[in-house]
Amino acid sequence: MNELNVLLITALSLGFIHTLLGPDHYLPFIVLSRARKWSLSKTLWITFFGGIGHIGGSMILGISGVALGISLSKLELVEASRGNLVAWMLIVFGFFYTVYGVFKYLKNGHHSHLPKFLLPSVIRDYRHLPTTAAEEEKKDWTKLTPWILFLIFIFGPCEVLIPLLIFPASEHNWFGVFAVSTIFGITTIITMLLTVFVGYTGTSLIRFKQVEKYMHMIAGSVILISGIGIRFMGW
Repeated sequence: MNELNVLLITALSLGFIHTLLGPDHYLPFIVLSRARKWSLSKTLWITFFGGIGHIGGSMILGISGVALGISLSKLELVEASRGNLVAWMLIVFGFFYTVYGVFKYLKNGHHSHLPKFLLPSVIRDYRHLPTTAAEEEKKDWTKLTPWILFLIFIFGPCEVLIPLLIFPASEHNWFGVFAVSTIFGITTIITMLLTVFVGYTGTSLIRFKQVEKYMHMIAGSVILISGIGIRFMGW
């Protein structure tokens, strides 16, 4: 077995393992699909494009870096910086989505047991404004959620891809560079889709009626925890 075949098998294995061990690759899609009530097909399409953005960013960085002769240590430093950036992006997005979930919970009248003075004035005022479903949908900024996810995943690094490209690049084997990148990317995206499919199907078997009013808060909290885990716990 020649070196390229070994690299391709390694790329396939690492693409699968690094995706499965990185909950940020699939948890945001699963929890948001339940909170936003996306269909399975919509969830998988959003996951697919998120995977394209995730892989595309690292492939462009890796191939450009080795083509320009940038050292492995510098490329890994750039990937580490991107990892910190995407962690903070998840933290910020998760925090604001959790706040949105709390606002949604209070606005929909689930706070009837709370004294009125404990409610923010914006909630008390909003409750008395007559709004149609169409107007409420139009005001809902969270319709941008798929685009926000796509943007976050563009900055998401694939640290394990860069070292795989160094050997074929050092041999000036550009077919090998392309083949390794492609196998790694396809495996990563397929693993993301399969994991999200299993998560979506599994959660669809659970009765969410009792916790439906908390789903936006849960989704935001899961994304927030994922970001914290990446940034401070090395997930």
